[in-house]
Amino acid sequence: MEFKRPLILASTSPRRQFLMKEAGFQFRIEKPDSDESFPDTMPVEKVPSFLASKKATTFKDKLKDEIVIASDTVVIINNKILNKPADRKEAIAMLTELSGNTHTVITAVCLLSKEKMDLFDDRTEVTFSKLSLEEIEYYVDNFKPFDKAGAYGAQDWLGMIGIEKIDGSYFTVMGLPMHKVYQHLMRF
Repeated sequence: MEFKRPLILASTSPRRQFLMKEAGFQFRIEKPDSDESFPDTMPVEKVPSFLASKKATTFKDKLKDEIVIASDTVVIINNKILNKPADRKEAIAMLTELSGNTHTVITAVCLLSKEKMDLFDDRTEVTFSKLSLEEIEYYVDNFKPFDKAGAYGAQDWLGMIGIEKIDGSYFTVMGLPMHKVYQHLMRF
């Protein structure tokens, strides 16, 4: 899908790039120059919007006629954010906590141009079946989910064998709620 204005996807995520390409968007990729820190006192459901806008605004002074698309995804269980795991041990601990439980995935998107900003998010509830330690270790060792919030990808082996139910958008869990991105870009 071609727009009159060029699109910049502010993400090095292969999943976000795949989704944008599959949806027919033409864009260029630029890595945002921001860290993923947030205030400790911030409510967990506000974190993805905070980080998505933080990523987008790193482009503010460089924009001409482009529209930046920046995004952030968090996995929340028991009012706690499961970020990207630092190592094997942390990935196993995260997946053990998710096993047999329902958690929330929130993906926020920030569209930014020289003239305006549009910030929105989407929430999906994901229920995992009870996973054995052997299944969790197999996944971590073979799929290396260290670049994924909550240490899993819904499109990976663990998602295929472990997700019992999704209430909301599958693409939100993958990292970019394409239905909302499309709607917001059309209005932008």
